[in-house]
Parts: sequence; structure tokens; C-alpha cells
Amino acid sequence: MSEKAETIFWSEKAEAISWINEDWLALGIGFLIFAASLLGLLGTDIVGWVVTTSVWNDPAKALGTASKLYAGLGGAGALLATYAALLVILTAAATALKVNPKRFAVTFTVFFAIAYASWVVGSYAYVAVVTPADQQKFGIDWSLRLTNEGGFIIALLAGLVIANLFPRFADWLKEAIRPELYIKIAIVILGGFIAVTAAGRLNLASSLLLRGVAAIVEAYLIYWAVVYFVARKWFGFNREWAVPLASGISICGVAAAIATGGAIRARPVVPVLVSSLVVIFAVVEVLVLPFLAQTFLSHDPLVAAAWIGLAVKTDGAAVAGGGITEALILAKSAAEGVRYEPGWIVGTTATIKVFIDVFIGIWAFILGYIWTNHINAEKTADKTKAIEIWQRFPKFILGFIVTFALGLILALAGGPELKAKLPAVIGEANTFRVIFFLLTFFSIGLLSNFKKLWADGIAKLAAVYVLTLFGFVIWVGLLISWLFFHGVTPPLAS
Repeated sequence: MSEKAETIFWSEKAEAISWINEDWLALGIGFLIFAASLLGLLGTDIVGWVVTTSVWNDPAKALGTASKLYAGLGGAGALLATYAALLVILTAAATALKVNPKRFAVTFTVFFAIAYASWVVGSYAYVAVVTPADQQKFGIDWSLRLTNEGGFIIALLAGLVIANLFPRFADWLKEAIRPELYIKIAIVILGGFIAVTAAGRLNLASSLLLRGVAAIVEAYLIYWAVVYFVARKWFGFNREWAVPLASGISICGVAAAIATGGAIRARPVVPVLVSSLVVIFAVVEVLVLPFLAQTFLSHDPLVAAAWIGLAVKTDGAAVAGGGITEALILAKSAAEGVRYEPGWIVGTTATIKVFIDVFIGIWAFILGYIWTNHINAEKTADKTKAIEIWQRFPKFILGFIVTFALGLILALAGGPELKAKLPAVIGEANTFRVIFFLLTFFSIGLLSNFKKLWADGIAKLAAVYVLTLFGFVIWVGLLISWLFFHGVTPPLAS
């Protein structure tokens, strides 16, 4: 059977499950991983074989297992086990998404190998080590000081190099390039990690939630109106282009552009081009903003966290950017003698992005109602219905809510023995979260072919994006983050 025939065959086989999308799959996969890790609380550790990477200067010591119970596997065995498990789960997901499973399995194998190699390179001592004490420990006298989460940046750069210098290779990998799926799985798992982190500081966690909601309302009511005005009045875009563009820049990137483009019945090319822009500029922001945050906001770490959440426009780049920001700020603070509990910075960034995602469905409904009942009322008989809020609601958020609730209940109501086991159990799930972050970063890089985007005639759209993002959105986001989060700091590590 030819490759084309196989593709058609698997597409037809998947028609019966055509209602399944990345949101539902992310919810299911993320919750499956989280639930499997919780079995460790009952004494059955079935995911402790997942591979972990430590800072290294001896390659033989780079890889290990998340649980000592599986130490006999060794680093190479853990890597193979992790690859095999992800291959099975994600190939099944790809099949449900009407992708040829053989093609996906082959491309994912290469995709995973390059992505994880980037992570290992990012954990090399000369790249990752931060403090003088650790430099002495590893016998080195200098380092790039990116922390081991510098592997995210290495993966992003690897993707960019392939996309722009080897575009045919990037195109060959396209079945495995699924940033939205990967980051949504990661966010579902992250819910439990945030809950366990927050359980010991409920007052602080509640305060952060309220501040995050207020910051989002303030920011996006300002953002959307200004971007829409600039696109219409200064650059002459019609409403069909201005609405998805304003939503993509001001709300939440790809998902918002697609949702609002669909709500106003825009031509498919419109949200596609806007989404491409979002990905490109998310790359730039992730390469720049975490380092600015480390330089200027290390003494206000939650201002930095909120800023990343409000400024970076895709879930993948924002949450992973929050992870890089946390690593950089914690490292700088530790070098100054201040040790914050990990999890609060990335948790704040992720929580803000989740609230923003909730807002997508509501805003798409509002725009759809205005568009079909007023602006284009004479052109369509289809009126926007309230059910569209649910239809456009990002379903993976339900998974985040469930894992957050379970983690919080276990952390607050469990007995002493359970509470003692919980951090290690959640840590194993969180290791998967880090891997899905890594896959997201590599995907984002691979999608960023600058020459192709320029050839698509994207220059005028990019001008709006540059002007509004770097001239307005980032700085308003910083101001609002400062107003709501200044003076609030993560708890100190015990």
C-alpha cells in the first residue's frame, strides 16, 4: 500500500471518532499519567521508570530513573522505556486525529531523539551550572548559567535551525509536530503539581488566584480594544482580519485566533496566518523575556511570573517560559542567599494562562453574537447560541481542574504517611510534564520558518504585531503585573 493510500485508509478509519480533538485527548492522556502516578500512594509505583536528566559533566551520569525502585534500568533503559510509552500513547492519539500511525511512529522517533538530546545538552555543566559552589562541585570555572531548563532553549534553537536551514526535514517531521497537544497534556499534569505546592500556603494561593483574575480582566479589556483599533485605523485591515488579529495578540494566541475567527465566519486563511505570527513572536519572547525578568524582576518573582503569563501568547511558550523564568530567578536568588520554594513562579504563570483560556470561549461567543446578529445579520440566518461557549471552551482545562482538586484534597486531607509519599509521587508525574514541555519547545521551533511566512505575504500583519506587542502589550502587561503582584513573593524554602 502506498503512503498516500495508507493516509487515506487511516483517515477513513478515524472518521468514526471524528468528534475527538486535541483538547479531549490532552485531558485523557494527562489525567491517565497523573492517575497512574497516584498509584504510588498505594505502594504500586508503575511510572517510576520515567527518565530524568541531571546536570552533568560525565555523560554516563546524565540520565537516571525518577524512582530508585527502577534504578536497575539505568539511564539508557529509562530513556528507552520513556520513549516506548510515549510512542504507544501518542501514536494512539495521532490515529484518533486522523494521522497515519506508521508515519507518526517513524517521525516521532526522530523527533523525540532530537528533542531529548537537546535536553541532555542543556543539562551539561558548562550550560546549566549557576552558583559558584556548583561550579566548584563540577570542577569548572565558567558556565552559561541557564540552569538545566536551558534545555528548553536548546530544543527551541534546534527547531529553528531545522525549520530555516533544513525545511524539507522539518516538513518530513510534520506529523510529530503537535505543540498544542503536548502543552495541553503538560498543563493537565501541572494542575496536581500546583495544588500540592499551594496546599501548605492556602492564603497565599487564594490571594494569587484573585490577583490573577483581576489582572486578566484589566489587561484584556485594554489589550483587545487597542489592538483592534490599531489594526483597523492605522493599518486599514477590515473586520475579518482585525478581529482574529486582535484576539491572537491580546487574548491567547493560536487558540483565540482560531476560535474568534470561526465565531465571525472568517475565511480559514485568516486565523492560520495570525496563528503563524503568534508562534513566531512567541519564540522571540521566550528567548528574551525570561532573561529580562531575571535581570530586572528577580526581587519581585511573582510580578515576573504574571508578566510572562500576560505577555507570551501561546500556552506552550508561556507556561514553558514561566518554567525558564522560575529556574533563572531561583538560581539568581539562591546565589544571593535567598531560596524560594519551587513551583510558585511557573504555577502563577500557568494559572493566569488557564484563566485566559477560559475567557476564550466567552469572548468568542460575544464576538459571534455581535457579528451574526448585528454586523452581518443580513448575510446569515445562523444566530450564535449560548451552547457555543461550551463548544469553544478549552476542554483540557477540565483536566487541569480535576488534577488540581485531587492534588489539593490529598495534600490537605491525607494522613501523615500519605503526605510523606505525595511529593515523590507528584514528582514522577511532573517529570512527564517537563518532557511534554520539551516536546512543545521543539515543535514551536520547527513551525517557525521565517522565509515561508514572509513569502505568504505576512509582512503587514507582522507590522501590526510588532507595533502592538512590543510597543504596548508587553509594557501594559508589566504594569498590571506590578500593580497586582508587587511585594508578593513565594514562600522561602524550608
